[in-house]
Formats: sequence, C-alpha cells, structure tokens
Amino acid sequence: MHSYEVWVAGAEEPGIRWVYWPRVGQLLREPFRVLGLKARLERGEDLPYDDRLLAGRVALSAPEQGLRALAAARAAQPAWAGVRLADRLELLHGVRRDVVERHDELSALLVAEGHPVRLAAWELASLACAFHPDSVAEYAAQLGQPERISAGRRIRMVRKADGVVCLSPPRNAPTSNSFYGVVALAAGNALVVNAPPTAPLGVSFVYREIVAPLLEKLGAPAGTLSVLSTHGRAVMRQWLDSPDCDDIVFFGGSKQGLKLERECVVAGKKPVLELSGNDGVLVWADAEADLAAQALCERYYGSGQICMTPKFAIVHPEVADRLLKELIERVGDIRPGPPEDPDTVLSPVVKRAEFTEFLDEVLAAGGELLCGGEFVDVDDVPAAAGPFIRPAVVRVNGLATAARLRALREETFFPLLCVVVPEAPLGIEEAIGFLNANRYGLRNSLWTQDEGIAERFCAEVNNGGMLKVNDSHIGCLPVLPSNGGTGATGGIFGEANQPAVRTTHLQSIAVATLVRPRESVFDHAAGVM
Repeated sequence: MHSYEVWVAGAEEPGIRWVYWPRVGQLLREPFRVLGLKARLERGEDLPYDDRLLAGRVALSAPEQGLRALAAARAAQPAWAGVRLADRLELLHGVRRDVVERHDELSALLVAEGHPVRLAAWELASLACAFHPDSVAEYAAQLGQPERISAGRRIRMVRKADGVVCLSPPRNAPTSNSFYGVVALAAGNALVVNAPPTAPLGVSFVYREIVAPLLEKLGAPAGTLSVLSTHGRAVMRQWLDSPDCDDIVFFGGSKQGLKLERECVVAGKKPVLELSGNDGVLVWADAEADLAAQALCERYYGSGQICMTPKFAIVHPEVADRLLKELIERVGDIRPGPPEDPDTVLSPVVKRAEFTEFLDEVLAAGGELLCGGEFVDVDDVPAAAGPFIRPAVVRVNGLATAARLRALREETFFPLLCVVVPEAPLGIEEAIGFLNANRYGLRNSLWTQDEGIAERFCAEVNNGGMLKVNDSHIGCLPVLPSNGGTGATGGIFGEANQPAVRTTHLQSIAVATLVRPRESVFDHAAGVM
C-alpha cells in the first residue's frame, strides 16, 4: 500500500486523519463497495485494507504543520540557493531518470487516479520533454547569462530565486502538473506543495519517492521541501497571510484564479497562474484533412477535461466537408471504458449538466449535432445517469453565430467539439481576428501547406502562450514550455510559463575592475557615453 504521512522539513509527521484513494476502475464497477470501504476506513474502523479496491492513503495535514513548513522553507532557502546552479540542475536530470525508470509505477498510479492508460502515457511523455537535456540547458541559459565586459566593468545578468514557492496542483491532473515545482526548486527556491485531498496520492508519491531523495543526495537543507495535504481554500489563505510565502503557483478555474491574482498583489505575493483554456484550431483550405482530424480528436483526451485540448475549430469552407467526414469516422471509434483499458481515452464527466446546457444553446442557434452527445455507462450502454458522454461534434455555420455562443466563448470542460464553418470567401485576417478575440489564451494551432498563411498565423496571432503549425495540438516538446497563457488563462502577467523564469527575478550586476570610478556620477555617465 502507498501510505504517506505529512512531510515537514524532511521528516514524516502524523496527520489529522487518513484519506484513502479508490482505484477508479473498480469504483466504476463497484461504487457502493469501494466507497463504503473508503468511508469506513476514514472513520477509523479497524478493517483489512483491500488493494484491489484502494490504491493507497495520504494523511491530511493540520494548519500548524503548514505554518511550520513555511517557516522551515524560509530558513532553508538561502543555503539551497547558495548551491551551485550546475548542481541544482542535477535535480532535473535525476527526476527525468526516475520518471523513465519508474514509468510503469507512475503510470499505474495515474490510472488508479482515473487517468486512462493512453492519457497517462501522454502525461509521462510530456514530463520527459520538460526534463529533457535540451530543456535543462535552456533553464541554465535563462538563469544566468555569460559574463561580458562593458564600459570597463564585468557585467552579469542573472536570475535570483524569489524565495519560498507554494504550489497548488489542479484536482483533475495533480500529479503531472505538480512537477512544475521541481523546476522552481532547481532555480534555487524552497517549495511547499499541497497535494489536493481529492487526489493526493500521485503528488505525494512524486515528492516523497522521487524528489525528496534526490534533494537529500544533493545536500539540500531539510526545510527545502514540505508536502502537505489540506483543503485548497484554507491553505491558500494561509499562504496569502504568511510572510514566509513569496510565490503562489495556482492551477484552477479563471474566476477563482483571477480573484486570487488580485489578492496576491495586495499581499505582496507573485501569482503564477495556470487557469482555464479555450483553444482554437484553424484548418485552412489546403490542409491535410486526415492529419487535422487526428489532431482534433485530441479534444476527447480525458473527455475534454484538460485545459490544453482543442475546444473549437475554424474550418475553411473549401475543406469543411472532407474534414468533417474524416473527423466523424474517427470520433465514432472513441468509446468509454475503464482507465485500465489501453484503448480508452474518455474519463467520467464531472460537468454533465453544463454539457447539456451548452449543447442545447448551440442547437437552438442553428448548430447541427453530427455525432455523439449520449450519456452512457462504462460499457457504452445508454444510461441517463451514466458517468460518460459519447464524444460530440457540432457544426456551426458562420463566425458571427459562433461569436455569440458560450460553447465558443467559454472553456468547455466536457467532450464537445464545435466546428465552425465560416461563410465563403474566408480571409486569413478574419480567422486570425476571431482567434485573437478569444478572452482566453492557452494554445492555438493551424493546419495548412501554405507557408505564407503559416507565417501570417505565427506573426499575427498574439493570443496564447503557444502556437503550433501542422502538429499535435496537445503534444509537448523539449525546450518549449507546455504551460502558460494570456488573458483569462494566465492573468495580467500571463505568458508562456517557464518555471525557471516565473519563480525568479532578474538582477543586473556590475563589477568595476578596469576603471576607477569618478567622483561625480554625472562625470561617470558622460565618460561611458
């Protein structure tokens, strides 16, 4: 059994009580038995642990433990930041080795948390990119530029760690997103992580089984890392109020995150936000319809309950019929199933009522449901209370109609893809204007064989933290950040989020060695000129 107590400053401590995590595959099959055992164990009943039904347990932390974790982080951070950058970056190389070597173990934990096998494979591949040697080299370049000589002085531009970073991963994908904190550590920060009680197991595994031992080998002070598990609102309030917290990394909805951004600024904290997404895909007239359709099917990973899946497509009228035919054939092969099934990509849908509401609005505005939309059980049998929804594709005619629909204006966290077919003729400036008007800004992608169209897309689409051309929409690459965005996705400080940059600050240094300072600063400035 995976069992993790509260981790404060390098030591295990008992928590308030245990939270047991069910195996989601068994939960779908035997909900009453699984939830019954979970509830009885959490009440403290002396029952045998059933590994077939439960994946492990994590101790809930007390507020007092959170305060001590912050104080320990503040005390430890200067010594950790004093470790050579090259040595701190070894943490990233070590994490990558462990992710590769323990792939099956990590995958099993993700599946136990309800991530389908194929989704887990994508998450782990993304992590391998984040800690690829090329990515680590990029982090090194960001944190310290080569020294140079200017005006008779040694000039350095370096990034210094902000201090204590507090990380709150999202409930829908906590494990993979929690790795954001590893780069913050390598940048010289101390870290306090809150494993969400609604899905605490994977985060606890990563930081206790992988990160903590690596930090110990590198000689990091004990307080460099603490791992809590408590309710999000309570820990966020504690972080905002504490003088021992410098940065708050928050994953969640835009409404909550943008409110937190304002509170952070008032409290003197740096907000690093990973919020909602409403990604668009532009399919131009000359696009390879089969490849574009394949990329659009990424919409249904995790039933669309991932911020960076494509939410809508603008399809040139000249390729619309071919694209839709190809897309519907592919979507028809996507079926629900338990997360252990290697062919499954769908997950149980949380916002089922909202799916119906948004779909009804699209249809009332003249949209055409081309496939999907039925509620089904794990065996794909129609059921009004079924936890799954068959992937839905809706055609919407005209950009003006699309601009009025919430399914195009807001993040849709369910398996609904709106394909917008504008009226002919369609100009590239019109399509780009639609993408730039999106109040969210995570990713946008394009499918075209026209280099001129591709260059205009790359030059003129200013919305989003990432643009991709003729490639997987959700695929990650070494060097490039996988997170971060503009607008309601990243807030007023939003951009492509490189953790090494976002949790540090730029400092300039001048060391006079070849000149003697003049008595007057005005004389000195004139001499430099």
